[in-house]
Amino acid sequence: MSRQENIDLLNRYFQHMHDGEWAEAEAMYHDDIVVHMLGTTPASGRLEGKAMVTDDLIAEKVHGALVPEGIAFARRWKVMCADDERVVAIMEGGGPTKGGDLYDQTYCEIFRFKDGKIIEMHAFFDTALAERALFDNPLATPREPGSARMDY
Repeated sequence: MSRQENIDLLNRYFQHMHDGEWAEAEAMYHDDIVVHMLGTTPASGRLEGKAMVTDDLIAEKVHGALVPEGIAFARRWKVMCADDERVVAIMEGGGPTKGGDLYDQTYCEIFRFKDGKIIEMHAFFDTALAERALFDNPLATPREPGSARMDY
């Protein structure tokens, strides 16, 4: 695929997430997708195959901890760079948790494509926030997040 086709595909993916169209977003994953999640959280590691990514990671570990009607992924996103094989983007998303916390996350993601679908993704995110908000594992000495919003 060309650079522009990859950018267009990723923008459609984020738009589906923004609109809450999860089945449409997940349909953009290649059956053999591999996702690399940063850190040592329960959601971290290498996940292989569409079912593991959609059922174990997204449905159970992330969405499972969030209040369903409050889920708002891809509130903002921006493609940072792209070529004929990969796209790097920043995306914000999350929502209120069932435990009463707020999971407002910023992800930096590197995508690779095959056959017009997402075949690989590397996700970098605030693992301390994920531990606290999604997995009820607060830091021993929590800190307040910075007040300045990132500009991208």
